[in-house]
Amino acid sequence: MTDPSKRVVVAFDAAAIHEGNFALGIDHSNVVRETDALMAGLSLDQKINEIRGRQAAPIEGLYFAGGDEAAGIAPWKMVDGPRGARAGSATAFPVAIARAATFDVALERRVGMAIGREVAAKGGNVLLAPTINLLRHPGWGRAQETYSEDTHHMGAMAVAFVSGAQNHVLTSPKHFALNNLENTRFTLSAEVDARSLHEVYLPHFKRCVQEAGAASIMSAYNKLNGTYCGENAELLEEILRQDWGFRGFVESDWFLGARSTAAALNAGLDIEMPAAFRFADDKLAEALTSGELQEEVIHRNARRSIYQKVAWQVSADRVAGKPKPGPEVVECDEHVALAREAAEKSIVLLKNESRVLPLARGGGSSIAVVGDLAATASLGDRGSSSVTSTAVTTPLAGIVAAAGDARVEHFPSDADLSPLASFESVIVVAGLTYLDEGEFIPTAQSEAEGGELARGGDRESLNLPAPQRDLIARAAAAAERLVVVLQGGSAIVVRDFVEDADALLMAWYAGREGGHALARVLFGDVSPSGHLPVSIPRQMDHLMAWDVSALEVDHDLFHGYRWLDEQGHEPEFHFGHGLSYSDFELRDLRVERASEGFCCWVDVVNTGSVRAATVVQLYVSASGSRVARAKKELKGFGRVELDPAEQLCLEIRVADADLCFYDVEVRGWELEDCDYQFRVGRSAGDLLLDQTWERRAGRWQ
Repeated sequence: MTDPSKRVVVAFDAAAIHEGNFALGIDHSNVVRETDALMAGLSLDQKINEIRGRQAAPIEGLYFAGGDEAAGIAPWKMVDGPRGARAGSATAFPVAIARAATFDVALERRVGMAIGREVAAKGGNVLLAPTINLLRHPGWGRAQETYSEDTHHMGAMAVAFVSGAQNHVLTSPKHFALNNLENTRFTLSAEVDARSLHEVYLPHFKRCVQEAGAASIMSAYNKLNGTYCGENAELLEEILRQDWGFRGFVESDWFLGARSTAAALNAGLDIEMPAAFRFADDKLAEALTSGELQEEVIHRNARRSIYQKVAWQVSADRVAGKPKPGPEVVECDEHVALAREAAEKSIVLLKNESRVLPLARGGGSSIAVVGDLAATASLGDRGSSSVTSTAVTTPLAGIVAAAGDARVEHFPSDADLSPLASFESVIVVAGLTYLDEGEFIPTAQSEAEGGELARGGDRESLNLPAPQRDLIARAAAAAERLVVVLQGGSAIVVRDFVEDADALLMAWYAGREGGHALARVLFGDVSPSGHLPVSIPRQMDHLMAWDVSALEVDHDLFHGYRWLDEQGHEPEFHFGHGLSYSDFELRDLRVERASEGFCCWVDVVNTGSVRAATVVQLYVSASGSRVARAKKELKGFGRVELDPAEQLCLEIRVADADLCFYDVEVRGWELEDCDYQFRVGRSAGDLLLDQTWERRAGRWQ
């Protein structure tokens, strides 16, 4: 039990997370009647119009699908947006993996709301986000678009984003499923056994559907066990609809997401985007004539799209029961402030030797800022998630603006660095850009840059590019006190320079306010509170084999911290690691049975001298299991912020369902008899408190 005198914070407050989510308040009995009445008056041609996009290029950033003015049916107007609306100028938020580093589900709900609101203001009604493909390997080119290497963490952040955005528009979690290699995504087959599929690679999609009522789903380009995801009936019909009860529609990924006509439609791909290729009139007529496709299937798939238009009250200027917001909401002060807050909370302090941070800003202080990236606006890749903001603050600009009386001087990458010895502090900004990682769209990127070299794609190595490593080495040789700030979308191996750096921070691609956010952390206006959503290995070969040209990849239960645990490799920095300018103690773990699960309480105390936040993580180990299991799995987390000497009680709930494994023999979930150890700490490698519950003969003890 908890002490009634202590403040209790619930780690994942479902009621607060789902507040305002339009999907969760729909009266489906009325929608069924209205949809059936509308469908009864449509011709076959009108139904066909509802199963495909209308143009290959966007109109003011929006892709249209379906719509029939005479029948009173509005079109879908879809737009990308994992880090902001990709239509004209919009608020560029930190990339998703940066926001995941906050471990702040309430914050991610607010970000989802803001992006959804700006999409609605642009006239859109379907937000093609969030990207929730598991970060199986940190070299994945689109790592920056997703949240985590851990399915529980992924699911919690994704559910928060979906429920937030669905205050204003429909969302479309993507890419369903197992899309986690970029260079060969159009042809690759992800080979996976049933246990790994259901336990590791699908739970976060399931949570979006069942908990948050995700209104649509985007299928993936790749194959699953040899069958393209866009024509995979097991995925789209059996799992998504029959097992999970999904009521929405499935649209293809763009251009190559639909690889067939009859097979895709029969399997449950409802809409081909962005235009009719496989679902063109001649191909549909041929499939109907041959008998491969029945009119009933076209009716079924069109109905799924129209069902959501009825349910979401979609019209020319309304969605989710609300009128289109005015243009003034785009990059409004509230959203810009939110972007800065998200960036501040995302920065991970990896190392702070002798507490060299925070920096002084008084008169007489001198700070050298080193590297071309310090003066470069770097928002992430230039693929489908790219966002354009009217203003972006670089790290250098943020530091200069926040430095007060301190002297700040910038040294470009090719400068003579010998003068660094005269500066009190040296900050090197190094890392990656869209040239090194991101969505692989060589044709579009070549045209945009006027060159032939494709950009983005997967990273073959987790090291920094050689010029960046050389820059850090040259700065380290000259500097008395070295702070290294890394930009990038995933793990970076730091073994070459981690010992040379007095302080090391991961700043990700931090959005339009990233420079201001970094400066506020460096100078101590806010304490860093980000925690790693991806393990950083000491060397790349400590992870599983990685081939960016592979056409077939085996997936199993182990990757990320699960793999490192299984192989006995100590990472450079553990999943969940993150330092603060303060100190925290975790005390008195209590684990008690609750309704169909457990309630875990732990006391958190700020024993330092500044207000700060930390992330408490709960992992569970199943000892004595009859099947292979990870040595530990994240099952809950909560971010708490405390004043010096303040104490609170964090409550984390774990359902029995979260302790089950997928039994392939019965094709269902089993809660087996074994020992379940609940372990709490501040990273996957820092678990100081534990308590074990035994289950014998179906009873807990």
